[in-house]
Amino acid sequence: MLDILRRIVQEVNLAKNLEQALNVIVTRVKNFMNVEVCSVFLTNELDNEYVLMATDGLNPDAIGKVRLNHDTGLVSLIATRAELINLADAVTNPRYQHFPEASEEGFHGFLGVPIIQHRKVLGVLVIQSTKIQKFSDDDETFLITVAAQLAAAIVHAEASGGISGLQQPNNKSQHEQEAKPIHGLPGAPGVAIGTALVMYPPADIDAIPDRFVDDVENEVKIFNAAVEAVAQDIKKLSERLKSVLPEEDRALFDVYLLMLNSQAMSGVTRDRIREGNWAPGALRDTIQEHEKVFREMEDSYLRERADDVRDLGRRILMHLQEESQNNIEFPENTILVGEDISASMLAEVPTDKLAGVISVRGSRTSHVAILARAMGISAVMGVTDLPVGKVDGRMLIADGYSGRIFISPSDKVINEFKILVEQEESLSDELMALRDLPAQTEDGIKISLLANSGLLSDITPSLQSGAEGIGLYRTEFPFMSRQKFPSEEEQRLIYRQVLESFYPRPVTLRTLDVGGDKALPYFPIVEDNPFLGWRGIRITLDHPEIFLVQIRAMIRASIGLNNLKILLPMISNVTELNEALGFIHQVYGELLEEGEEVVMPEIGVMIEVPSAVYQAGNLARRVDFLSIGTNDLTQYILAVDRNNARVAALYDSLHPAVIRAILQVVESARAHDIPVSVCGEMAGDPVAALLLLAMGIDSLSMSVSSLPRVKWVVRNVTRERARQILGDVLLLEDALSIREYLNETFEKAGMGGLVRAGN
Repeated sequence: MLDILRRIVQEVNLAKNLEQALNVIVTRVKNFMNVEVCSVFLTNELDNEYVLMATDGLNPDAIGKVRLNHDTGLVSLIATRAELINLADAVTNPRYQHFPEASEEGFHGFLGVPIIQHRKVLGVLVIQSTKIQKFSDDDETFLITVAAQLAAAIVHAEASGGISGLQQPNNKSQHEQEAKPIHGLPGAPGVAIGTALVMYPPADIDAIPDRFVDDVENEVKIFNAAVEAVAQDIKKLSERLKSVLPEEDRALFDVYLLMLNSQAMSGVTRDRIREGNWAPGALRDTIQEHEKVFREMEDSYLRERADDVRDLGRRILMHLQEESQNNIEFPENTILVGEDISASMLAEVPTDKLAGVISVRGSRTSHVAILARAMGISAVMGVTDLPVGKVDGRMLIADGYSGRIFISPSDKVINEFKILVEQEESLSDELMALRDLPAQTEDGIKISLLANSGLLSDITPSLQSGAEGIGLYRTEFPFMSRQKFPSEEEQRLIYRQVLESFYPRPVTLRTLDVGGDKALPYFPIVEDNPFLGWRGIRITLDHPEIFLVQIRAMIRASIGLNNLKILLPMISNVTELNEALGFIHQVYGELLEEGEEVVMPEIGVMIEVPSAVYQAGNLARRVDFLSIGTNDLTQYILAVDRNNARVAALYDSLHPAVIRAILQVVESARAHDIPVSVCGEMAGDPVAALLLLAMGIDSLSMSVSSLPRVKWVVRNVTRERARQILGDVLLLEDALSIREYLNETFEKAGMGGLVRAGN
């Protein structure tokens, strides 16, 4: 069973379109389960019916013609209930409906399972037998597993408009038949309309996208050069091992060379290039085809040769990638697409051409999404259903507000989004008029609005936004952009530039916060559960040589300015704080002894883990301020990995538990008469900022793009009204109800235009 499942999955993944995938499913399942019929019905939402779209065993002429209403037949019952039905004799069931045009006579045994993706029933997979008997538990399990594999292929086809035959002829408008959007998670606000450019990791055969080329002969030359380069590599490797390996073992290299130059591999790949695909895409198809043949062989020795084929493919691909990276052309309004877009990938695209980012992995609080917000570009994260390999070069719309992706949208959809972009630009122009005005409520309550930063390039936009300082400077970014730990002087120069730029306004530098989803290339951390592992202050306390150098650089950078604040991340207990404070006072004392005219900066603690919430009072007695990091605090309170797209929809800082945790921290800070700020993404959400204002938060730190909207909210409400709203929110029991209530409140107050930006 496992072997046939693996083969089916592989064939479905290699299918060029949905029709081919469906045919693979029905044929393979029918043969393996030894039944007379296997069929697939797909859901037609527009007509509220289920349509026969593929079959092996029924009359093929019935495909597209057999249609069941939502309340008719066993198939619709399976879809409605979202659960399987296993009947020994389906004909006797009152819901059974016979279709003469399908030649369905004589079938009794019936097993149907729903095809579900993200809680939505996409169709039904059915097998039928002439025998009068129920199918086994193993049969049920097998069919459920196959249906799960089919779900992704259906979603991909829906997104790219690749499902035909569902609608009745000529009974629906073109607008209604358009490809459906794919849903991800809002990453950075804005709408990007542009051309997809797929980025993929080195030497990953399966990640290569399709990309069509005009000059096919030049592409053939590029492929030939890569093949020749690999041949030379293999010959050199064979020669180098001549004195180590016996001749019979070195014969493997000769086999590689024969495979490399064979018609079956190189020749077929050239043919595919001449059909219009670029060399890496053509190579991908050839390697996957050969792998499939070898994997299906009975002989174990020959099955293992599939690994040799893949290894050879990777070697060719590495040379092709070197060539393509040197000649990459970025289209105007590039939308960067990939399985896992990184900060370094963002850096490769000229900023004047980068319009948006789409990543299969990640969420709103992923660092690439945070960077996108800082750069003012749209981002959609966690788009698990995106057919990455099929979108390169196609027009996309990335809606960073709702998290929707449109592939090859119609002119009507494009125009709708262009109007939205114009409205947002008009709103942004209006909001920028508030730049030099204070963030003060209508009843005179002042709250400081600060900027989050991590790149020197952020400084100018932050200054122009009207930010009253830097509430969070992520010092890990300079560490991440290097190939070794930066020296004390290198760090001092970076920090000095930031401190000088904002003088006399305050700048809060967070000490090194790596681990979790932030890795240093020269300091690898491999853990099974990194977010609960060695990260933040835990690393720097274990390596005081790193921590002490950074603290020295920070304090020295502030000489003569004295606008430095130091923030300690991931503090989970008082002992950690005491140790960190000990190191900071050690550095301060050493600098005084060295004759440096230093001033002790204010020290703060990030409240990011539940233990810090409950010990906020103990922490507050030892420091000058508290800063709530709502990104991690939400993650830990809700037990939701914020970078896991499967559960990221459960991640919401407006969850009642998170709101009450923040309230508890504020009360602890007040008891010790120290200020408290919020520096997580919650601070930049206009509806959430209203609640934070009501709680008595002293300052909010956010991405530059969010600052004007939050300031508008602050200036158009009274603290008393905000507290009334908070009181209503505390009576609600789930995040959805809270967000709906706040959105409705904003609409009634005439602030609806800001809601979309914050959600």
